[in-house]
Amino acid sequence: EFLALVGANGCGKTTLLKHMLRLLKPSSGKVFLNGRELGLFRDDEVFRRVGMVFQDPNDQLFATTVEQDVAFGVTNLGLSREEVFRRSADALEFTGMSELAGKAIHTLSFGQKRRAAIAGVISMEPEMILLDEPTSGLDPRGVSTIMRLLRRLNQEKKITMIMATHDIELVPLFCDRVAIMRQGRIIRHGTPVEIFADNDMVRDAELRLPRVAHLAEILQKRDGLHFARTPLTIGQARRELRAAFQRSGVPEEPDILPTARMRGDMYES
Repeated sequence: EFLALVGANGCGKTTLLKHMLRLLKPSSGKVFLNGRELGLFRDDEVFRRVGMVFQDPNDQLFATTVEQDVAFGVTNLGLSREEVFRRSADALEFTGMSELAGKAIHTLSFGQKRRAAIAGVISMEPEMILLDEPTSGLDPRGVSTIMRLLRRLNQEKKITMIMATHDIELVPLFCDRVAIMRQGRIIRHGTPVEIFADNDMVRDAELRLPRVAHLAEILQKRDGLHFARTPLTIGQARRELRAAFQRSGVPEEPDILPTARMRGDMYES
């Protein structure tokens, strides 16, 4: 699955992720991985199964070049030189960093550093990747590149993704499930449709609806426009609006809802 972990600042998202990687030890309660208490695993067993991409890639990258950094973790697994090379090369290719393999880390853009950090994690071939605000500090194209990369990892390599994020718009586009945190506790989890249908609960958690869902809410309350289901993305809204217009007897016109689709625009889904 691709799970979004959302909540207000200070609710405990990053703290929870660090507990899941055993960077922090719980003062009470237990963390389980595949049905086994996390504290019973050796460190190398944890790091083989779980990887983490930190919010600031500068906190994660430390080698001189990209290829050295990507190979560092997998080298410490005790694998053969050939296997280390294979994993590193595969990770660089998957993240689109092969041509930058010999580049010094300090010469990379912020987005390239983020991809280098992801490459270092996937070279370990984990079962799960924890992501702390992976799109922070990126422009729209960078956000799209990172999110499409993460979704490919999830779908093609079958890696579970748990992403702490404040970008609510990304959740219905890329995530299968959502967990809402408040004051250190998960208060609700479900699909994006289930979660964002409960407007009051979302706002009580000091969050907001996706912009499209908020617009649909306004259209229903103020303009009496009924939607069969609350749209969460632009594509869903377009379909729901066409259906609503048809029910209202508004004639179908080719330009009634012009589509200003940008090349590679992820928000159309």
